[in-house]
Amino acid sequence: MTLLIIGVLLWSFAHWIKRLAPDLRQAMTDKMGEASKGVIAVALVLSIVLMVVGYGRAEFIAVWYPPSFFGHINNLLMLLAFYVFGASAAKPAKVWLGTKIRHPQLAAVKIWAVAHLLANGDLASIVLFGGLLAWAVISVIMINRAQGPWTPPAQAPVKKEIVLVVITLVLFSVVSGIHIWLGVNPFGGV
Repeated sequence: MTLLIIGVLLWSFAHWIKRLAPDLRQAMTDKMGEASKGVIAVALVLSIVLMVVGYGRAEFIAVWYPPSFFGHINNLLMLLAFYVFGASAAKPAKVWLGTKIRHPQLAAVKIWAVAHLLANGDLASIVLFGGLLAWAVISVIMINRAQGPWTPPAQAPVKKEIVLVVITLVLFSVVSGIHIWLGVNPFGGV
């Protein structure tokens, strides 16, 4: 569990360094130039490795037992999460949802985290998904405070919306297949 907690904290602080410690981040840039971005990238990759290994090694400690139908809710929310995440990709104009949500990628992480919290009641899942949910919520607050009011972007043509829906379905299928390959069937009990 320790590796998992360290991974979540490292992920959070690597993302937040420029807002929480702008002088430190600037000093890194002044000293290393563009290589400072590489240091942050390495910290993020390390955080993912720590989260994956820590989650995989964590002892199963049941906190609550989700009803089986929460697995279906999880799947529906995951479809939505893929779509919302993809809503940030169309540039400069956004698909319909991208004109309504200021931070679609962080919104997708929040949906992903809530979906997995509903389907998993063990302590490691609560630490991982709850920790990343907290990171996403705090990130939105920090970014909004720094950036001020938001002007929604222009809406993209319907063609981009259709492409996003197709990509969403394909990615959902691929990720579902990866879950099944890893031994976690999202369609037959999570």
